[in-house]
Amino acid sequence: MANTYLSKTLGTPTDNKKWTWSAWIKRGTGFNVVQRLFYAINSSNYTTLQFDDESNLIWFNEISGVGTDMQLKTTQLFRDAGAWYHIVIAYDSANSTAADRQIIYINGERVTSFVTENTATVNANTAINQAVPHTVGSSNGGGNYFNGLMTHVHFVDGTAYTASSFGSVDSTSGIWKINTSPSVTYGTNGFFILKDGNTITDSSSNSNNFSLGGGTLTNTKDCPSNVFATMNPLDNYWQSGTFSNGNNTVVTGGAIQAWSTSTIGMSSGKFYWEVKVATSGNDYDTIGISPFAPTATGNVLGGATETVAWNGTNGALRQSNSVLATFSTFTTGDILSFALDLDGSLIYCYKNGTVQNSGTGIAITAAASTSTGLYLVGAGHNDSVASTFQWNFGNGYFGTTAVATNSGNGYAGTEGKSIFNYQPPTGYSALSTKGLNL
Repeated sequence: MANTYLSKTLGTPTDNKKWTWSAWIKRGTGFNVVQRLFYAINSSNYTTLQFDDESNLIWFNEISGVGTDMQLKTTQLFRDAGAWYHIVIAYDSANSTAADRQIIYINGERVTSFVTENTATVNANTAINQAVPHTVGSSNGGGNYFNGLMTHVHFVDGTAYTASSFGSVDSTSGIWKINTSPSVTYGTNGFFILKDGNTITDSSSNSNNFSLGGGTLTNTKDCPSNVFATMNPLDNYWQSGTFSNGNNTVVTGGAIQAWSTSTIGMSSGKFYWEVKVATSGNDYDTIGISPFAPTATGNVLGGATETVAWNGTNGALRQSNSVLATFSTFTTGDILSFALDLDGSLIYCYKNGTVQNSGTGIAITAAASTSTGLYLVGAGHNDSVASTFQWNFGNGYFGTTAVATNSGNGYAGTEGKSIFNYQPPTGYSALSTKGLNL
């Protein structure tokens, strides 16, 4: 949602002193800048829920002439770019217990540890839930944009609900999971947007539809019930890459010889993914897998011990700097596909849909025999000119361009919840939580 936000001016509320906001979010990049999730302004009074420049979650209400009436700032930091967070904020300023006038829930648990905890004045109003502009994903009119994914955004006017109205603990896994159809009373200003896609039409009975204030909404298969791998912006110390498009586009860092890695690793099973070389740094690109993130510069994927990579310049597939096979070279515009069979310790590689090595899998070191017991997806380069890699782990996009094959439907992995440009081999799944749990 970078540079994208939604807006609507709400009407007269059922009860301005009592309301609930709930949403599932997955962070992208920008952990060192303010990013607003929900915001409303009434003249010089405003209320905001946001991440600050250190990734704390802050909820506060500012009243002109009074100052900050209420503020909660969590000690918890939100820097996991591979996880979905369920955030619920419940406001009830008429509550006789000061600490219960404003409550934050994260993944079903009430937050009780705060850097700052200032409770609301009894019966204090907020800018939120008044007949004023409200925005999702930015300040009013843009700025302080939320960079990431957001889904199932609820607002309830007149009731302060707990998190259990919008989620529950899975009886098998013990993981907090989404309630896709909560039984709540929305009140006059209530709404339910971004349900199962990028629709901003209100899915409650209120018809409180939002408008796209700026940017572009992009639908994604990545969701709270099926988390997809992305490239990991937290693994970027040596690489100095630039991440965008939900961390699925990576521009390598100049002449730095290091590689980026994925947020999800693989220890067993069969997985498939694709990457488009949007721009190539004089073809010195290395794309493959690694048991670990780099610990220094000066070495490249495929050259470092245990790592496996296809080299764009000479077509060599190397592990631990030993050539395992020689494939076609690749450059700007080529789409590479990888099918990794960890049960048989084999890797299959494709260029623009054509399998290399006559379809014979290349034997690699078993995941269990590596230093970490798993493989991460990786890519880097060995040149002074940056390269741009656009990853498709099953979301159906290369950068911002949707897959167009098979009438725009693409092809799904065995898990059935992915969109690829090319047909994955039989038995291979997307690198996602559903793919991991087949």
